Amino acid sequence: MKKYVLEFVKRGLMAASGGPLILAIIYGVLEATKTVTVLTPGEACMGIVFITVMAFIAAGITMIYQVESLPLSMAILIHGGVLYLDYLMIYLLNSWLPGNAVGIFTIIFFAGFALVWLVIYLCIRVKTKKLNEKMKARQ
Repeated sequence: MKKYVLEFVKRGLMAASGGPLILAIIYGVLEATKTVTVLTPGEACMGIVFITVMAFIAAGITMIYQVESLPLSMAILIHGGVLYLDYLMIYLLNSWLPGNAVGIFTIIFFAGFALVWLVIYLCIRVKTKKLNEKMKARQ
């Protein structure tokens, strides 16, 4: 268990440094679209802290795929659930997502998550097929 916690922390720390950059992009888009034109120092500070925490959790949870006793399907469900809760809670706490948009966010999140996993599955399938063909050719 200790090695998984350490792996979570290691992965989280590697990605957390990108949190402020992501927030800068979000603030840039908000300013460019004239959605938000003024931020208080407190809003900027809390935004940096929350987005760093969000990036830390999002990267850290990828360690779930290192737990050999978990079936891949369960690891994918845990990963997706933690990411969903991570993003949703941070967005709601900061009022970056209106409460009436949670349903739309949920649909988009899980559709995007499924699309990413479909691409991963297809890429692995193609590589596996090529590897099997090379092995057959050597026999």
